[in-house]
Amino acid sequence: MSQAMDRTGLGALVVIALGVAVIFALGWPFGRAESAGTREGKERYMSQEELKKRLTPEQFHVTQEEGTERPFRNAFWDNHAAGLYVDVVSGEPLFSSKDKFDSGTGWPSFTQPVAKDALNQRTDFKIGVARTEVRSKLADSHLGHVFEDGPAPTGMRFCINSAALRFVAAERLAIEGYGEFVAQFPEVKQVALPEKETTVLAGGCFWGMEDLIRKIPGVISTRVGYAGGSVPNATYDKVKKGNTGAAEAVEVVFDPKVLSFEALLLEFFRMHDPTTENRQGNDIGTQYRSAVFAQSTAQRRVADKVIARVNASKQWPKPVVTRVEDASLFAEAEDYHQDYLVKNPGGYTCHFVRKLTF
Repeated sequence: MSQAMDRTGLGALVVIALGVAVIFALGWPFGRAESAGTREGKERYMSQEELKKRLTPEQFHVTQEEGTERPFRNAFWDNHAAGLYVDVVSGEPLFSSKDKFDSGTGWPSFTQPVAKDALNQRTDFKIGVARTEVRSKLADSHLGHVFEDGPAPTGMRFCINSAALRFVAAERLAIEGYGEFVAQFPEVKQVALPEKETTVLAGGCFWGMEDLIRKIPGVISTRVGYAGGSVPNATYDKVKKGNTGAAEAVEVVFDPKVLSFEALLLEFFRMHDPTTENRQGNDIGTQYRSAVFAQSTAQRRVADKVIARVNASKQWPKPVVTRVEDASLFAEAEDYHQDYLVKNPGGYTCHFVRKLTF
């Protein structure tokens, strides 16, 4: 009787264990549901082909396949330099060296993230026990886990894979677009900003865009052209058909000491409607899409930050659909397009500056 009960009990436990394993594998209900921010991050960053080109095999394995690197054999476990640790995929700020400590585990460990809302957390049962996984908010990169065995002041230990991080030295914070963290390192002299910086913005017909951008204090020069796509020598006749992948865009050269990239983008989001997919006014097609062609990781990170800020402001009634694309081909437009509204006052434009506060 007792042996039968033991066998029955054991069988029931096996069934329960298998059922629980299936539930955990499916990810329900233990925090696997995607938030809006996670979906947005995947749409912006999760082209696996692009990431495989951009990341090392280990970085891809850790951030996209929830891998774990070897302890004591990674880039930052013993890094004592002052600076910021950011997501290797998106560049979003995650941890500060001010909160880093030697946990003896062989992985970078921190007592807290740079902000309370910098990370997403979810329950992870991959090794058979409950752990709290941490992921980046915007790009949804797997980072590592957090444990309640850290030192003061938080008592927490964020155990993070070096492969999920990029380190920005404290002296390079301003030049790499992390100016808001400079005050945390008052003892560090910042690398001087360059005299000029270039970016490419697309927001519909480039005539109106260029005419407004040129008037922003700090803008040094502009020229219109065709960005993105796969046509090396794009022309208006080719791009207007809407099948080249190229967009009408404005190349902007500006003085970052007078006009920050963030401030430029805030003006960009006031002068066109960033919520209409492949359209501005009566101009319809992918060539009229809203896009920022980031010339560096710093520009991509700032663009994402500004988009989040614009969305949070609710100044536009619908979500921003502006794409942040890597710098690509830029073909200068025909001469008659350059400075068009200067040459033709009163000419066609659908652009104007809105009184929006982001």
